[in-house]
Amino acid sequence: MAISLSVVLLLAIILVVLIRGGSIKAGPAIVAVLFGFFLASTGMAPSINKFLDSIADTINQISF
Repeated sequence: MAISLSVVLLLAIILVVLIRGGSIKAGPAIVAVLFGFFLASTGMAPSINKFLDSIADTINQISF
């Protein structure tokens, strides 16, 4: 839960920066947010979640 909340917050910050920087307009940003929202309710959501969890675990195992 903490990882998914962190990812959502990070992506929201990136989206705001892209909108304010002019890299992406509000219309395409809304489409991207809606796409993510509807994608989360499909059958692909568990696979995407497992993929992101495996990436987070891999990054967590890397020791500097």
